[in-house]
Amino acid sequence: MKNFTSVHDVPQIDALVKKALAYKADPFKDKSLGAGKRIGLLFLNPSMRTRLSTQIAAQNLGMEPIVFNVGQEGWALEFEDEAIMSGSTVEHVKDAAPIMGNYFDILAIRTFPSLKNREDDYSELYIKQFIKYAGIPVVSLESATLHPLQSLTDIITINECLKASPLPAGRKPKIVLTWAPHVKPLPQCVANSFSQWVNAWGQADFVITHPEDYELDEQFTKGATITHDQNAALEDADFVYVKNWSTFKDYGKIYTNDPEWMLTNEKLSVTKNAKVMHCLPVRRNVELSDEILDGPNSIVTQEASNRIWAAQAVLSEILSAH
Repeated sequence: MKNFTSVHDVPQIDALVKKALAYKADPFKDKSLGAGKRIGLLFLNPSMRTRLSTQIAAQNLGMEPIVFNVGQEGWALEFEDEAIMSGSTVEHVKDAAPIMGNYFDILAIRTFPSLKNREDDYSELYIKQFIKYAGIPVVSLESATLHPLQSLTDIITINECLKASPLPAGRKPKIVLTWAPHVKPLPQCVANSFSQWVNAWGQADFVITHPEDYELDEQFTKGATITHDQNAALEDADFVYVKNWSTFKDYGKIYTNDPEWMLTNEKLSVTKNAKVMHCLPVRRNVELSDEILDGPNSIVTQEASNRIWAAQAVLSEILSAH
């Protein structure tokens, strides 16, 4: 594995899942793999689980992680080639990235969309410029359109649950991604990425449900069944992934914030006692009800805890290839 920015960087999803679960069973079995190597964790927006889990994963492999909050601790970066830097940006990524390439063995970057210009956000300029100029492997800790470490974690967690409670022979799990209300417009990153990974995994009946006008980019959802009827989507579901996202076509807007879309135990009653997932952080009693989050169907803590093993598997693959 050269870089890790989407599912397309992964030759075999099942093999990567197996490696992650092996690390969960024995976290320090490759503790010398990254000895003498450093990973730079660059954050252009806040993080908790992604930051901590990647630091722990790197340390489990013997690497030294160094965290740098670009917006608070460094110069404002310019990403456009041939830019005339007479504004607020102080340093060009063309100058910064090669230096980081000399400081580190792996560079991990978290960016965030503006939600103002769809073409700019979906160009993934920030992470592509680091890949272009750093000269070392780059890992996405979330980008403008995707969150691959989260999605790998989600597939790991689904596999773990299926292993603990196997389905009848020959039956694929039904996985539902459902839109949820939120108080402000959020990116499509997690929903895009989850859709991309579940479709690429190819071992589930996958349904996406959302209100009208909340369609995601077809490049990520192609292969899924899409419906505006949440109750119909939830019927016989084995896993329900809850996530808000803003509009894609009329970019970054909130058209509706209908509280009826919040998942409750009553809505869950038509599922097959489905496990409920969310990437966190979550707005309680807006996106997800207390009764779900604090109840037996929630696996959000298990899911978030698995972030370490997803990161460790990815870093291990990159270290082994270099």
